[in-house]
Amino acid sequence: MKKRYLVLVLIVLSVVSIFIGVKDIRPLEIFQMEEAKLQILLLSRVPRLISIIVAGVSMSIAGLIMQQISRNRFVSPTTAATVDSARLGILVSLVVFSSTGVLEKMLIAFAFALLGTLLFMQILRRVKLQNTIFIPIIGIMLGNIIDSIATYFAYKYDLVQNVSSWLQGNFSMIIKGRYELLYFSVPLMIIAYLYANKFTLAGMGEDFSISLGLNYNQVVNIGVSIVALMTALVVITVGRIPFLGLIIPNIVGILQGDNLKKNIPTTALLGAVFLLFCDILGRVIIFPYEIPIALTVGVIGSIVFLYLLNRRATA
Repeated sequence: MKKRYLVLVLIVLSVVSIFIGVKDIRPLEIFQMEEAKLQILLLSRVPRLISIIVAGVSMSIAGLIMQQISRNRFVSPTTAATVDSARLGILVSLVVFSSTGVLEKMLIAFAFALLGTLLFMQILRRVKLQNTIFIPIIGIMLGNIIDSIATYFAYKYDLVQNVSSWLQGNFSMIIKGRYELLYFSVPLMIIAYLYANKFTLAGMGEDFSISLGLNYNQVVNIGVSIVALMTALVVITVGRIPFLGLIIPNIVGILQGDNLKKNIPTTALLGAVFLLFCDILGRVIIFPYEIPIALTVGVIGSIVFLYLLNRRATA
């Protein structure tokens, strides 16, 4: 897959995204814009565009790392209890630490996401049947258990609507001052790229990687920490985005093979392009109203996921 084509598509979609909205802003007005339109552009549409790109890149890379260290193509933050654990962490922060700011809530969500993902990895080590479909089913079951615990306490403390609205993937509320936490994902992406070869070795199995001199547990823990922190940042800022970390790494893997270091830039670009396309689609289908990004990604992602399952079954 040619990265330059993805860059070109990303630039085109970015320009389209900026000029889509209830307030009509035309490209020819960019140099002679009214103050009100300029404020809409700088305070709403540009932050939204940046958050979409960063969220798409983050979740796609997180899924790629998760699939590599778990050695399973159908493991991602949404099928490894990472997102559900982050949701439980947000609920705990709302109940126990209600007066804390967004940064503190993100750290609590990260701690819970990390613990949930580590629990999944420990279960994964003890499962003897390493079936491609069976492993993500275990992750989904674990995620449902954690989600049930979160739902119980949300009902108990009358926070169901609060948590649901918080975690419903949606970019319509993104404005300047409410998305900047996503910038913490940038150094995480750099670390992921630097550790790409080590993640590749870890994906070959514990015994094999140790025989090559790799500190297997340390590398896996670093990978899980990157995945958990990226997931917490996206969930606390944007909400839950299904399928993204699952389908994008699979598509890139089908087209380019399993070289993690080579796949990271392509995965990042394709994730941003896919999420931006879904966002634009959700904004124009029932214009001037908007379909939440979680729904658009969920529908398109489920179709792609079924295709991947069918391709795996017939391979």
